[in-house]
Amino acid sequence: MFDATTLYVILAVAYAAVLRGMAGFGFAIAAVPILSLFIPPLEAVAMAVLLQVVVGLHDLVKLRGAVHRPSLLRLCAGSLIGTPLGIWALSALSPDAARMAIAVLVLGGLAMLLRYKPAAPQPHSGLALLAGVASGAFSGLAAMPGPPAVVYYLGAGTPPAQTRASLLLFFFVASVIAVPGLWLAGAIDGEVLWLTAISVPPMALGTWAGTAAFARLDHAQYRKIAIGVMAISAVLAGWRGLSVYL
Repeated sequence: MFDATTLYVILAVAYAAVLRGMAGFGFAIAAVPILSLFIPPLEAVAMAVLLQVVVGLHDLVKLRGAVHRPSLLRLCAGSLIGTPLGIWALSALSPDAARMAIAVLVLGGLAMLLRYKPAAPQPHSGLALLAGVASGAFSGLAAMPGPPAVVYYLGAGTPPAQTRASLLLFFFVASVIAVPGLWLAGAIDGEVLWLTAISVPPMALGTWAGTAAFARLDHAQYRKIAIGVMAISAVLAGWRGLSVYL
């Protein structure tokens, strides 16, 4: 049924989807901290994963021919190792501790992106496997495999279109990998499925709106806005987790 929590969840998903449309990545890194203010972190992660599976089906059909296959396969292999570790940590932590962990991961991921230098040399192919392990752990704990994979591709020297396609399909694969573990951890129940189902339309609408806005305004401005708002999301989640100790 619709209540205040449901409304807040829908608004959070729509907001994060706008950022995804603007930046091309970052849905979970924006959505999970806000969702965890209104529902348990385990459910917030499950929702973000399921939503990325749904939208990823479209990406799979549209972008499968544009990816950089060698690096994508290594990232996916690493994610198979890292995801169970992240899910174990998520299920073992208390809700407030999980919120703190999510906040730290978000801020750490943002710092990684901000510190990226375009002149970096092309990474060794083995780094893709390590990036996949880290991304898998991020995915299992907070449904946000993006930061390690994004940093890897930004330094890999692949063409922008190929980088974007590879990242989007990796996010889809990482989410698919995470689903069984989340189900076994008890994170996916009727309430999560209901919230996910009613969040699909606002996610689609938000993605469309973000894409349309991005086409009209300067990319650098939108990137700064997205990073700033995501940082605020992390602070909110961290404050919620820290407040129990104050």
